Amino acid sequence: MGSSIVVIPTYNEIENIEKLIKIILNLDGEFNILVVDDSSPDQTAKRVKKLIPIYKERLFLKIRKQKQGLGKAYIDGFNWALENKYDFIFQMDADLSHNPINLIEMLLKLKKDKDVIIGSRYIKGNNVVNWPLSRILLSKFASFYVKTITGMPIKDPTSGYVGFRRSVLKSISLDKIRFIGYAFQIELKYQAWIKDFLIEEHSIVFKNRERGISKMNSSIIWEAIYGVIMLRITRKK
Repeated sequence: MGSSIVVIPTYNEIENIEKLIKIILNLDGEFNILVVDDSSPDQTAKRVKKLIPIYKERLFLKIRKQKQGLGKAYIDGFNWALENKYDFIFQMDADLSHNPINLIEMLLKLKKDKDVIIGSRYIKGNNVVNWPLSRILLSKFASFYVKTITGMPIKDPTSGYVGFRRSVLKSISLDKIRFIGYAFQIELKYQAWIKDFLIEEHSIVFKNRERGISKMNSSIIWEAIYGVIMLRITRKK
């Protein structure tokens, strides 16, 4: 197997997943893909299965019995990647909001000396396309809130486009990660930061999804609000 894999959780992403898979696997041959599907009613997994024979030993599928949250899907995917000895493990959204071309530079930085690379929307202004103003303000406030409460010097702590060295994920007790939404994204970065791993933000342009339905809801937002406080209170090395 290759040394780099992209973990992509899916739930009703049949409109996007095939295009995304083809773009990533045609980049330069360095990346494999694991799709973690939560038994999507729209048959996302069936679409992925049709592509597996075309991309032998590069495309993999893990089907979970039910939708249990983004964080749990990622943890299943990360554990699979660790068990299969991947050196560099990426996470990204399935809705084409994250441009796969950034994987190349992000991987180069991990290979050089970084432990965690965050695809950041905010280190060079506001690199978000087609988001309503309310969503931009919510995201910017979340970043300010996280930095204020935790002290973590990351401008885009809720980013879902991240690359890790395997040593980072092995050092974090993934089975003890508590949160499943935005707070999951924050918690993973926080655990890497308090363990003194070398983290860098890499500027990306985030494009709002064109197809399918956003999974954002009020419970995810509230989880992040109280989750950040809990992270600070229960900080452990």
